[in-house]
Amino acid sequence: MSSHSHSSSWTSFLKSIASYNGDLSSLTAPPFILSPTSLVEYSQFWGEHPDLLIAPNFIGDKDSYENAANADEIAQDRIIAVTKWFISTLRSQYCSRNESLGSEKKPLNPFLGELFVGKWGDEKLGETVLLSEQVSHHPPVTAYAIFNDKNNVELQGYNGIRASISTTSINVKQYGHAILKFKNLNEEFLITLPPLHIEGLLVASPFVELEGKSIIQSSSGYISVVEFSGRGYFSGKKNSYKARIFKDKAASSNKENALFTISGQWSGKSQIYQGSSTSSKEFSEFYDANAIEPIHLTVKDISQQNNLESRKAWKKVADAIKLGNYDLIHREKSELEQEQRELRKKETESGIKWETRFFEERDLEDLPEAGKKSDPLIGLSNLANLSRKNVVSGTIRGDKEDKTSSSYIHWRFVRENWDKESEIVV
Repeated sequence: MSSHSHSSSWTSFLKSIASYNGDLSSLTAPPFILSPTSLVEYSQFWGEHPDLLIAPNFIGDKDSYENAANADEIAQDRIIAVTKWFISTLRSQYCSRNESLGSEKKPLNPFLGELFVGKWGDEKLGETVLLSEQVSHHPPVTAYAIFNDKNNVELQGYNGIRASISTTSINVKQYGHAILKFKNLNEEFLITLPPLHIEGLLVASPFVELEGKSIIQSSSGYISVVEFSGRGYFSGKKNSYKARIFKDKAASSNKENALFTISGQWSGKSQIYQGSSTSSKEFSEFYDANAIEPIHLTVKDISQQNNLESRKAWKKVADAIKLGNYDLIHREKSELEQEQRELRKKETESGIKWETRFFEERDLEDLPEAGKKSDPLIGLSNLANLSRKNVVSGTIRGDKEDKTSSSYIHWRFVRENWDKESEIVV
């Protein structure tokens, strides 16, 4: 495609989304802005630093809070370690397409039931497994689980998006959350997902900027409040953030109560300071995203994959995208999508509902009966004063979104389903 044709096509695309009234995430994108990767693969970015994901497991033990004289120090070290892991996931999640493809590309929309599985191997840490499944198509929702059985660590969550356009950018609200469990420590963490916007539309070079907040709430009570900003707010640098560690939610109402403050770029370097100020000359390097390369998971060859697995299902489309053959992209993509529509039509006609493979919906409206284990979201959201409804991630309890929503439905990993799985292997 010539530069003139590309510019003309981009202008036409901008005009089409500017007049579109629905959720942009469901809009069919023109071939020239497509990524060869399905969105169901994005779950892998949570686990590309397995050492940082598992690191908190080695800070103290399950009795530390009751018996250790330095219990507070251990709790602080753990939430700082979880915050470091979280920051380490962001470059891959939100920058990797710019770095590898030159600009942000729209991922392929996963079909219902689409799967992406793989593993990371490490001699010391053992095997870490990823399971990612498209559990809903309308609206699009991807659920995932990452677990390391050797160290009894499990991350699970789900995410969906709603997108709208403003004058110069696309604004994206994220739904869902992640729950990180360290079973050896009897400690859990709730992680909320930040809103974001896609800039650079007018110059046909889109890129992602995070905004708003992510909350990391520990069952110990400690909380990490991560604030994101674009160029020119905190530091004049893109991808800037500040994370503040507090004793609890009440303390977080005043920034001066911060026990530690972390500041920098999530796509570059950041530093950690003791206390609430970042003006001190006494700080330590916290994380350098460019110094530590992500570890890509191992995925079995396409010839060994099930038809539901993402890279096999989308292979012809992905190959066409890499070739830049827009007619072939359209033809292959339309064929796959039509097959899926026919499957859904047959299910509707026969009264059969698609059954998800590794995840199930849970209604968390009612509190559990006495003696029964509650879902981690119930206790963690109470500690953080967050809504436990299925609303925009990070919604404060009592906010407008919380008051107007009536759904308490969330997606949860069913480990037993994986343990008895016979067709899908990593």
